[in-house]
Amino acid sequence: MIYTLEGHALKHAVEEMLFHLLPTAALARADAVDAADGTGDYCRSVLTEVDGRARACADVRIGGVTRRSERCASVQGLAPIAYKRTVTELVKTTVYEAVVPSLAQPPVWGSLTGVRPAKLARGLIERGMARGEAAEYLREHFHVSPERTALTIRAAATAIEMDKRMGEKDISLYVGIPFCPSRCYYCSFVSSATAQSGHLIEPYLETLCREIRETAALVREAGRRVQSVYIGGGTPTTLDENQLSRLLDTLEQSFDFSGLCEYTVEAGRPDTITQGKLRVLRAAGVGRVSINPQSMDDAVLAAIGRRHVACDVLRAYDEARRAGFAGINMDEIAGLSGDTPDSFARTVDTLIGLAPENITVHTLAIKRGADLTDKQAAAAQREAVARMLDGASRALQGAGYGPYYLYRQKFTTGGFENVGWCRPGTECFYNVAMMEELQTILSLGAGGVSKRVERDTGWIERTNNPKYPLEYIRAADRLAGGKRKLLFPKQ
Repeated sequence: MIYTLEGHALKHAVEEMLFHLLPTAALARADAVDAADGTGDYCRSVLTEVDGRARACADVRIGGVTRRSERCASVQGLAPIAYKRTVTELVKTTVYEAVVPSLAQPPVWGSLTGVRPAKLARGLIERGMARGEAAEYLREHFHVSPERTALTIRAAATAIEMDKRMGEKDISLYVGIPFCPSRCYYCSFVSSATAQSGHLIEPYLETLCREIRETAALVREAGRRVQSVYIGGGTPTTLDENQLSRLLDTLEQSFDFSGLCEYTVEAGRPDTITQGKLRVLRAAGVGRVSINPQSMDDAVLAAIGRRHVACDVLRAYDEARRAGFAGINMDEIAGLSGDTPDSFARTVDTLIGLAPENITVHTLAIKRGADLTDKQAAAAQREAVARMLDGASRALQGAGYGPYYLYRQKFTTGGFENVGWCRPGTECFYNVAMMEELQTILSLGAGGVSKRVERDTGWIERTNNPKYPLEYIRAADRLAGGKRKLLFPKQ
């Protein structure tokens, strides 16, 4: 599809909406389109402003049929940020309204393309809307389906309640271990298979422990309190017992954990979980682990390169319970190769039967960094994935689980979402704080993105660690500098 911009340079907004609605379309920008030739799909987006009113117009031709949408809004006296937000929404909405009639069915998220829909809803509520009014706004203004609106409002309500537990000086820590026993075919995270990168684990751990000590000194200097710790990856339990113990000891010796309310470690691959490692985690005070099957169908597990079978998940879960873990999360992914609505439903039922405190239902995202790149095939799965997600929602709610956080990603099959479900009172503190951007989070390790959140204004400032393990190791002398700037912005 060819697209043109007239009167504005909101290229990203137009491309984002077109991809949201037409995920398999090949987009190309042009200076103009020839509407008279009668062939070829195009989108023409126009923005004008007269007497303090902005007017957006979109002309879209798909399959030989041309449709138009127009919208206006007052921009008189708006501050620059509010002005850009208003005209961007106008442009995106008109493109949405011009394209949607050509689709078999509208997307469940309507015209919303953002990662954090619950943050939008929370903002509406905090500015004075009742929850019902915020829900109506999402349905009417952004065309969000009733089911996704309900999810969003529930997640927003959780964030509002959790925000009350956070003080001005409270922060959370993320520690990244970018190694796995093998790389899953769908994975786009910064992670390396140990067969190729195992020799980097020791120097990586040495660098990470140094960053922990240096960051802890800055946290003490700033008078901050650590409220939660999340060790993710990759697969942190790829480390052996001695390496895990060294990492956890360094964290405990460096930071004051007296105010800690949650300590999580991703033990996502059951083929990395041993009784010895679980004992190390419990001895260090870790109370929550993730054991992530992604599927409980052996054929699906083989197709995605997991290198374990469903019975390994059952073994790991049982060992975690016997080790004393009272908080367990289990992930599953809708849309994996070879999975069907029926086999996915069996996975859901199996996990519910185990009764973990949290079950997170993801939608497959095909990203540039993954081995799976067939977006055409992913788009064709939309109906099947919709059935998977809807069935999971019904089963989980029927078993007493409720949604507590959600987020969206680019390139997800069908434009769907990822939802964390929990038993009452077992919400993961870190997941909500991070996804809703409620507090400052310092990220340690390769690929870490640290964020300073000003709670009174909502202003967010970021600093990034080097993305890959070797780059991270080589940058050991520079890692603390970015965090100092976040914690002491006026220095």
